[in-house]
Amino acid sequence: MLQDFDLEKIVEPLLEWFQENARVLPWRESPTPYRVWVSEIMLQQTRVEAVKPYFERFTKELPEVAALATCEEEKLLKLWEGLGYYNRVRNMQVAAKTVMEEYNGILPADYEALLKLKGIGSYTAGAIASIAYQIPVPAVDGNVLRVISRVTGDYSDIMKQSVRTEMERALKNIMPQNRAGAFNQALMELGATVCVPNGAPSCEKCPWQNFCVANLQNCWQEIPVKTKAKARRIEEKTVFIIRDGEKIVLHKRPARGLLAGLYEFPNTTGHLTEEEALAWVKKHKLSPLRIQKLEPAKHIFSHVEWHMQGYMIRVDELTQDKSGMFFVDVKDSEENYPIPAAFGAYTKYMNIRLGNEKFE
Repeated sequence: MLQDFDLEKIVEPLLEWFQENARVLPWRESPTPYRVWVSEIMLQQTRVEAVKPYFERFTKELPEVAALATCEEEKLLKLWEGLGYYNRVRNMQVAAKTVMEEYNGILPADYEALLKLKGIGSYTAGAIASIAYQIPVPAVDGNVLRVISRVTGDYSDIMKQSVRTEMERALKNIMPQNRAGAFNQALMELGATVCVPNGAPSCEKCPWQNFCVANLQNCWQEIPVKTKAKARRIEEKTVFIIRDGEKIVLHKRPARGLLAGLYEFPNTTGHLTEEEALAWVKKHKLSPLRIQKLEPAKHIFSHVEWHMQGYMIRVDELTQDKSGMFFVDVKDSEENYPIPAAFGAYTKYMNIRLGNEKFE
């Protein structure tokens, strides 16, 4: 149990291990407050290797808080295209504007002040404060919850806020005053590379193997305890890839709600037959020339799953103006219109590449 375990003994072995085993990552090369912030938001629920090119591109285009604060929204969303959770980058821009107005464009060297910024919670505030400013505060994410639960043999439910709060308190008590950033990064690194979330931990590589309760009692499969999330809602959709020569139809999603303000292929609820799909297109004052049924696709969001059926439909160019639909050049759509990865299974039919695919 966490309360009965001497946490002090994890510190030195962990720091020594980290010094030898830390991965070379672009945001570690120059850990300014801004770069730490961008990387930590990007890394939420996204693999490190996937984030690297995004981070490089984003910080090249928007190298400081001022640039983020004034960036035009569609450019901002295009830079984020493929990472998902678009409200995160919108929140970052709101926070950047606050930093410009209240802190002269520099993220505050104050944990409590960081917490008040839009989209910054206890973990991100702890990461920025400790890594960029060496303020001795913890940064507890899923990796940290897992490794500390295992080393202490704690069966508490890590989904409970009270458990996270207690772990933050315990770690703050042992935080090395002059190496806070290294300590927090080392905990994250151990969880990402050794005591991994899926599959067996590499206990033989762990600096804590001689006193880790989960290792000694061979109970790593039982820890951490995590209550199951509520089942996701299933939504069936039919997606239309409508082409006229080198132009395609896009639709801008509403300013609020899921994927707000992004561009999508026209779609409707339910799985339509070919006849129903053609009727849908004609209803929108387009004249279909031919239709091709595409393979089904699925996209998983936090609380909902889209189960999609796709159709590629060629239409008569003379019907464009009457349709009221938004026809754009294929190449232009790739460069200027942010399309969410939810439609990634169907962009290949337009030779459109999303997110990192454009740079491979």
